[in-house]
Amino acid sequence: MSEFRFAVMGAGDISRKFCDAVRRLDGCSVVAVSSKSLDRAKAFAAREGVPSAYGSYSEMLDKERIDCVYIGADTGSHFALTMLCLERRVPVLCEKAMFCSSADAEKAMAFAKEQKTFMMEAMWSYFLPSIKKAKEWVDAGRIGRIYFSDILLGFKASTKEGNRYFNTKLGGGTAYDLSVYTFDLTTLMLGHDFLDCQVSALWHESGVDSVNHAVLRYPGTISAMTTSIIGPLEERLILYGEEGKIIVPHSHYASDAFLYDQKGNVVEHFHDSETVNGFVYEVREAADCVTAGKLESDVVPHSVTLDSARFYDRINATKNI
Repeated sequence: MSEFRFAVMGAGDISRKFCDAVRRLDGCSVVAVSSKSLDRAKAFAAREGVPSAYGSYSEMLDKERIDCVYIGADTGSHFALTMLCLERRVPVLCEKAMFCSSADAEKAMAFAKEQKTFMMEAMWSYFLPSIKKAKEWVDAGRIGRIYFSDILLGFKASTKEGNRYFNTKLGGGTAYDLSVYTFDLTTLMLGHDFLDCQVSALWHESGVDSVNHAVLRYPGTISAMTTSIIGPLEERLILYGEEGKIIVPHSHYASDAFLYDQKGNVVEHFHDSETVNGFVYEVREAADCVTAGKLESDVVPHSVTLDSARFYDRINATKNI
């Protein structure tokens, strides 16, 4: 079997992590990188051992033979770059949040189907062994019926000029950077068939949401989700069941999961001692799906990405309230 060839759009830190993940997998390589800045692309290529560098995204797509493009550029450009790839029928693995609105998500998904081209959001947390273990405990009924869940995620983001966090043009804000995790992990554990969703948010002078809080109501279950980019929050997911609870510290990049009984005793502690770079799982999934001729992933299907985009719509709708 020939080597699977990835290309990268965006020359930032997250793309470097992606390249490291690809190097850890047999049969995969990164053959090209593109950026709005040719100098930055060249520097990235030299540092990461990537053969070709481009200062134009479209030029890279037109000149290179690529099996899949990883989009690691700023969130605000994800939709346009995804469409650029789909126009050429080049499969896409795009960082989250993949789209900033449900309108963009629906348009891209329809176009991907029309073009018969694979497209996937890079929700790496879904693949982490500790998250899979927690999901296994939930599905096995180890804590009984879940009546409440709570997930927190937050840090103090940099306000330096040029930073994406407080820049609307770059897709800044808590929703796209952090709430994508809290919503996706909650719905992974409890499902997408919630009855209603209530959202509130604080809006920064820059125009982005700086804190948001949402509550999903399921039949018999309430789920709270809180994120912040103006100060740290305790990073953890807790699932409370009638027979015990599950705690996953630092749930978006978790290496541990704890199962408790009704009395608060740790019944089982799962520790992932093997994962070095958690991106390897999503990279392998994308390569396997494209090789198999799939149009979407069974693990992170289009429906997951669309539901997340609809959640951002709800958050953004609070801006003028």
